[in-house]
Amino acid sequence: MPFLHGFRRIIYEYQPLVDEILRVLGIEEGAGAQGSAPAVDSAPCGSLEELLEMESQSSFFQEGVSYSLFKVAETGLVSAAETLLRYQADLNFEDPVSYYNPLHIAVLRNQPAMVAALVRHGADINKRDRIHESSPLDLASEERERLPCLRTLLELGADVNAADKNGKTALLHALASSDGVTVHNTDNIQLLLGGAGADVEAVTRDGETALSSLVFLVKEALDCSREDAAQIGNFCLGATRLLLAHGADPSRCSDEEPPLTCACLELFDLHFPLAVLLLQSGAGFRCSQHSPPCWWGYSLIFQRLCSGLRDRRDDGAAASELLQQAESILQLAAAASPAVRLPPGFEVSTEGCGAHAEKVLDLYRHLQELEQNPAPLKQLCRAHIRHRLLPGPLEGKVQALPLPDRLRGYLLIEHRHGNEAGACFKPPRDSATSI
Repeated sequence: MPFLHGFRRIIYEYQPLVDEILRVLGIEEGAGAQGSAPAVDSAPCGSLEELLEMESQSSFFQEGVSYSLFKVAETGLVSAAETLLRYQADLNFEDPVSYYNPLHIAVLRNQPAMVAALVRHGADINKRDRIHESSPLDLASEERERLPCLRTLLELGADVNAADKNGKTALLHALASSDGVTVHNTDNIQLLLGGAGADVEAVTRDGETALSSLVFLVKEALDCSREDAAQIGNFCLGATRLLLAHGADPSRCSDEEPPLTCACLELFDLHFPLAVLLLQSGAGFRCSQHSPPCWWGYSLIFQRLCSGLRDRRDDGAAASELLQQAESILQLAAAASPAVRLPPGFEVSTEGCGAHAEKVLDLYRHLQELEQNPAPLKQLCRAHIRHRLLPGPLEGKVQALPLPDRLRGYLLIEHRHGNEAGACFKPPRDSATSI
C-alpha cells in the first residue's frame, strides 16, 4: 500500500527498488518528458542484471521491475527494457497516477523503437487506458511530433478504425486535436487515410465526424486575427483535400452541425478558397441527405452577396471583388451539374444593393436562363468528365489528361478572385465590414 510523504507525493513499497534501478541506468526523475529519444541506447545492463539478481527475492520485486519498465519506456532505452522483461516485468503494468502502461508512455514520449520492442515482446497494440480509453494509435495521432510512432504502430498492425468509448477513431482524434494554429496534424491524417485505410465516414456517439471538426475550425477562424485565420484556412484546405480524395461528402447534413459546404457558402467571401476547393472537387450545391433539401447553395450565395453589398456600399473595390467571387462560385456550381436547378419559388431581393442591383439581377437572370434551356453539349461533356474524375480534388487529375491547355482550363473553371497567398480565410473585422 502507498503512504503519503510530505503531502506531495505518493510513495509505494517498491519505490526504493525503482529508484535504485533508475540510478544504475543513469535515469533522472522526469527523463524523457520532452519526447526525445536518448542519443545512444547504452545503459549499463550488466550492472542492471547484477542488481536484479541481488533483489530478485525481495518483496514487491515484480511490481518494482514493472514500474521501472514504465519509466524506462519513457526514455527509450530498449536494451534496459528488454533486460527488465527477462526478469518478468509486466507489459500491462499501469502507472498508479496516469493509468497509462509502458506502451502508452512510449508513444506519448515519441519513442518508436521502444514501441516496436514492446509490441514484439507481446504488448497489446490496441490496449486502451482506463481513464480516457485512448489506444496507443489514438495517442500517436494527436500530435505531428508522434508521427514516427504512428507509422510504427500502423506497420505493426494497429486497428486504424477501432473506436474509444465515445466512438472516436484515430482519424477523429487527429482532427479534433488540430487547432490549425499550433497543432497541424495534416501528416498524421494523410498517413491514416492513405496507407492505413481510415474510415472517413466514422461518426462518434455525439455525431462528430471528420468534416465536422473542420466546420468547427471554419467558424473558429471568424474570431481570430488575420494571421491565425490564414493558418487555420491553410490547415483546413490541406485536411479537406485529403478527406475529399478518400470519399468524404462535405454536403451531407448532420444533427449537430451544418455541413462543411454550407458553412463555407454562407460566408463565401471569407472562406472563398475552401468554397472553391469544395466545388472543384464535386461537392453538392444543396443538401445531399434530405429531400427536399434543407439548404440550397444558390440561396446562401445570393443572401450573402446582397447583405455584403449593403455593407460595402461605400467601398466600390470591395463590392466589385464580392461580385466577382459570387460569379466564380455560381459558375463552378453550374459546371458541376449537367443542368441548373434553382430552389422552388426562388427569388432575389436587391434591396440595399444600390448601384450593384442590376449586376446582381444579371447573375440571377443568367441562372434562370440556364435552368429553362437545355444545356449545350460542351456543358454536358464537362459535367460528365468532372463527375468521372471524382472523388477528390480535380486539379491534378485534369492536368494529367492528354488535352490542350484551353480544354483543361474549361474543365477546371479558372478563377482569379480572393485566392492570393495568405488570404485563405479572412475574419469579418478584416474584411470591409463585419457580418
